[in-house]
Amino acid sequence: MIKGQMSLGDLVAFNGFLWMLNGPMRMSGWLINDAQRFIASSFKIRDMLKAESKIPLHAEKLPHTIEGYVEFQNVSFHFEDDPTTDILKNISFQVKPGQTLAILGETGSGKSTLVNLICRFYDPTSGQVKIDGVDAKKWQARELRQHIATVMQDIFLFSDTIEGNIAFGAPDASMEDIRRMARIADADHFIETMPESYDTIVGERGVGLSGGQKQRISLARALLKQPSILILDDTTSAVDMETEVKIQEELKKVTHQMTTFIIAHRISSVKDADEILILSHGEIIERGNHEELLEKQGYYYEIYHKQLGTEVDHNG
Repeated sequence: MIKGQMSLGDLVAFNGFLWMLNGPMRMSGWLINDAQRFIASSFKIRDMLKAESKIPLHAEKLPHTIEGYVEFQNVSFHFEDDPTTDILKNISFQVKPGQTLAILGETGSGKSTLVNLICRFYDPTSGQVKIDGVDAKKWQARELRQHIATVMQDIFLFSDTIEGNIAFGAPDASMEDIRRMARIADADHFIETMPESYDTIVGERGVGLSGGQKQRISLARALLKQPSILILDDTTSAVDMETEVKIQEELKKVTHQMTTFIIAHRISSVKDADEILILSHGEIIERGNHEELLEKQGYYYEIYHKQLGTEVDHNG
C-alpha cells in the first residue's frame, strides 16, 4: 500500500482469503488424525468379526433340564498367553442339587475363574468339569447357560425400568413373581420409595443407584430365572450386615432345589454352606464345613477371629 501496488480493498480481500483458508487447513489436520484412528479401529473390528469362539457353541448334548450336580475332577487352568502360570491347580469337589458350596480366598486366588469354568466361559486346561455326570464340553454352551444364573461383582444394569432389568432373563415373568423375587433380595422396599416404583428408569450401569441397591436388583434378576445352578460372586459385599442376614434367610426358602455357589470375603456369608473351600494361589488349602474348619485352626480360623475382632490363640 505504501508503494501504491495494493489498494486498501485488495488488502482487506487478501486478509479475508487468508481467514477462509485458515479453517479448512486446521480442519484437515483433525480429519487426517481421525482417519488414521478410524482405519486402525476398522482393522480391530474386522479381526473381532472374523474371530471364532474358542468355546464351541454346538456340542453333543442338549440340556432340556439340568438337575444341578456339579463335579470337578483334578481341574487345572491357565490362560493361553501365560501357560507357565496356573490359575487353578488340581481342583476336585462334588456338589449335589440343593447343596451350597462356598469359596473363600485372597484376591487373585482363582475364585471367580473357578465358577467361570462352570458356565463354560473357559474350558479347563486339564481335568474335567462335569454337569449332571456329563463332561461340560459335551453340553451346548448357550443352552447350558440358560440353566445357570450368575450375580457377578461387576453388575450391569440396562437403561430401562427397574421392572425391565429384573425381568431381563425371564421376559414373560408376571409382575407378582417380579415383586416376590425383589422381596427375597430385600429390594422391594427401596423400589417402592422411588418416584415411579418399578417403572422408574435407571441409567445405564445403574446410574443413580447405590452399590447395594444394584446388587439387590441383580440378585432378584438371577432368582427370577429360577436356575438349576446359582452363582453368587460377592453378591452382598455392598450391603450392611443386617440386610445381608435378611437376604440369606430369604434365599434359603428358594434355593433348596438349586445348586448354589457363593464367593465371599465375609465369614457370615459362607458359614451356613454345606462345604467351604479355601483357595490360595489356585489350590485348595482347606475344606470342610464351618465347624470343621474352626477345629483345624488354620486360615479360616484366623479370618473368623479377625472379622470377630478377637485375638487368635495359637497355643490352643
